[in-house]
Amino acid sequence: MLAHPAEPGQKGDMNTPFRNHPLRPRRSLLSVPASNARALEKSSTLACDGIIFDLEDSVAPESKAAARGALTRHFADIDRASPVERIIRINSLSGSDGPADLEAVLACGPDAVLLPKVCEPQDVLAVADWFAEQGADDSPRLWAMIETPSAALNLAAIAEAGRTSGGRLDCLVVGLNDLRLATGIADVPGRPFLVPFLMQVVVAARASGLDVIDSVHNGFTDLGAFSAECEQGRQMGFDGKMLIHPAQIEPANRAYGVQDAAADEARAIVSAFARPENTGKGAVNLDGRMVERLHLDQAERLLAKVELIARKENRT
Repeated sequence: MLAHPAEPGQKGDMNTPFRNHPLRPRRSLLSVPASNARALEKSSTLACDGIIFDLEDSVAPESKAAARGALTRHFADIDRASPVERIIRINSLSGSDGPADLEAVLACGPDAVLLPKVCEPQDVLAVADWFAEQGADDSPRLWAMIETPSAALNLAAIAEAGRTSGGRLDCLVVGLNDLRLATGIADVPGRPFLVPFLMQVVVAARASGLDVIDSVHNGFTDLGAFSAECEQGRQMGFDGKMLIHPAQIEPANRAYGVQDAAADEARAIVSAFARPENTGKGAVNLDGRMVERLHLDQAERLLAKVELIARKENRT
């Protein structure tokens, strides 16, 4: 497995999930059509944690080649020191555009590639093998769209590709629009019929040390409903949300950010374990409750996230 710098929470014991990638805030991931020149230009000014440059659903078939060219030119001009994560969503490799998209990815050098309609582990492993054959290092990373009935049946195996793909898989991204279309599941406020599926995606991702991103909310003018769905996703355990409009960035950042009370508690846990009398202890008494080493690992990771978010917001 390709090595990455050690960080809080990057372990493989029963209490702390293994993680095969560096910690990055992924609260808000805005999808931008690669065929939209104005959107490409504006994307560099936005406060989202990541941009998903879309070559798939939002680009008309006759515009695919032009979109690849526009995206290659855009990446030639971007600020590589920017803290914004850049992801390219490619077309299916079963068609002619998918392989051409991968060639464009090599030219662009994004942080990650989002694979659409992943149905089984081989969909991930085949792309990981292709990058290895091209002599690519551990970048770009791979993200997998979970948006088909087959993916729902193969969740654990797809997530486990995070270990078997040379450590290249980082993240699962839920796509409910395609899943609803394929299954007939109703689009109901609160997503009651989809909650079991969403929770299974979170569990599968965490079991294999992956981040997990909630699906888009189509009603971009109803920010109240969007914020409620963000809160639901945060409570489920998602790291962030895929967005379709810049107006959704601030509510997503707020919902998936670290609350002050949580940060204060994390600092208290770290401070408690740092006391000389607690050296080497597996559990300590913190204000009348027992706190274990696993809570320390979680606290350190949360505070690392706080620091990363602060750096990004100070820069932007």
